[in-house]
Amino acid sequence: MRNVSRAVLVTGAGGGIGRAVAHRLASRSTSRDVLVLTDSDEAALEDTTEALTGVKVLAVPTDVSDAGQVAALFAAIRDTGAALNQLVHAAGIHSVGSALDTSVDEWNRVFAVNATGTFLVVTAAARQMLETESDNRAIVVIGSNAAGVPRSAMPVYAASKAAAAALTRSLGLELAPRGIRCNTVCPGSTDTGMQRAFWGNDPERGLESVLQGDLAQFRVGVPLGKIASPDDIAATAAFLLSEDAGHITMQDIYVDGGATLRA
Repeated sequence: MRNVSRAVLVTGAGGGIGRAVAHRLASRSTSRDVLVLTDSDEAALEDTTEALTGVKVLAVPTDVSDAGQVAALFAAIRDTGAALNQLVHAAGIHSVGSALDTSVDEWNRVFAVNATGTFLVVTAAARQMLETESDNRAIVVIGSNAAGVPRSAMPVYAASKAAAAALTRSLGLELAPRGIRCNTVCPGSTDTGMQRAFWGNDPERGLESVLQGDLAQFRVGVPLGKIASPDDIAATAAFLLSEDAGHITMQDIYVDGGATLRA
């Protein structure tokens, strides 16, 4: 199947983990590959695309919560003539605050992207992957360690990421007989714009709280004593796409410096 051009899709490629994934995958792509990048932020997506050299890139601005836009994205991939066989779904949004103070509108806003968006993207990708019998087909969803350990300040975000992880495992079970692997990477605190926004106006104190923990919020900190870089997460995603991970599926891989004690 390697005589046919291969398409690899990265969502959320405009920044943070998605951008790091795009750079890492570009560095290992061949001249025949098509690296398909998408983000809802067109300017950020253009920045990522312009920084990549030596690889064929198709940039398709997409709001993953919009079924019509997702359908158009996969139509554009099909039009390249390349066979889609790998996906890293990194698109997502954050939300903080008490569950008791959260509005239904906020719940729906976060779930539209993190849960429904995941459903739309991974199912469309799976259907397109099933059109061919290419080698090493794999789906990786960027989740969060908050999906497995309670977070007092981000209940809606945690719930949306738990939904995405459960969907990915179930899809992995369904697709396993067809040779398509599905895994979730669950980062802890990672040095992205989303993380820094969470720290507010005092980033030094915010970072200290992440590393040392906050007993008032039942958080244990990061045993490794450092925050993750986006490339730390991208490296794990790239591994899960590789043939070295050829017998790994339906797993939630925690990449959080030990923050959750894998509870």
